[in-house]
Amino acid sequence: MKRLFSTSSSTVDSKEMKKFQLLAHKWWDEEGEYSALHSMNDIRVPFIRDTLLNMSNNHQLGNPLSGLKILDVGCGGGLLSEPLGRLGASVTGIDPLEDNIRTADQHKSFDPVLAKRVQYKSSSLEEIVEESMETFDVIVASEVAEHVADLEMFIKCCDQVLKPEGSLFITTVNKTQLSYVLGIVIAEKIIGIVPEGTHEWEKFVPPEELQHLLESSGFSVKAVNGMLYNPLTGSWSWTESMSINYAVHAVKSRGQGQSSHTDPLVRDAT
Repeated sequence: MKRLFSTSSSTVDSKEMKKFQLLAHKWWDEEGEYSALHSMNDIRVPFIRDTLLNMSNNHQLGNPLSGLKILDVGCGGGLLSEPLGRLGASVTGIDPLEDNIRTADQHKSFDPVLAKRVQYKSSSLEEIVEESMETFDVIVASEVAEHVADLEMFIKCCDQVLKPEGSLFITTVNKTQLSYVLGIVIAEKIIGIVPEGTHEWEKFVPPEELQHLLESSGFSVKAVNGMLYNPLTGSWSWTESMSINYAVHAVKSRGQGQSSHTDPLVRDAT
């Protein structure tokens, strides 16, 4: 299979790496800097699980995702990889920061069930494209799109490592005035539920832009759902509004090189 693009450039932003280097040991502190990501599992894990179950009739009770190979891109300390592994999936978590992978491996060791189901690798997405062409049934990229250096290249890499008709799940932050006020000014600078400097508003991604990038790369967007974080309760919920956070489910086309067009923004009630 011919490669669709050159990987001489990188999706990894060195400035972003430096930010997360300082927090690599704090991933599993549920009351610490990553508390919002811990509670996000309450809605993102069921969203991934139920979407995949609705697409297949073959699943085992207790291990509903058994038989699926999932790539968790930008896995951090393994906050999403572990619950997906416990649902029966074979999960590969990749992160360019070696300290994150060390943290993930250490935490995984506490649960023998995860030993054979979850593996971690210090790598960027484009670095595994060559060895992983059409390898994975599912890719999850949760809170990653707003940190990559080249989003279009990132999505093309996702397309290359996904099997035809494979699923891509993305959660990210919209680029609005409200997301700037709530996501940066309040969350980072005032109440400190997110480490200051975590986000750059210029890198936030409007859902319309993300949908266009996905469809121009051969994906069919199946759902775009708004997400809302309540800092008072520390909990997430689904919402009609996509003005701050949102989740996307897209499916890779069966064949390569199919033409696509951008439809009005897709929504799906979850």
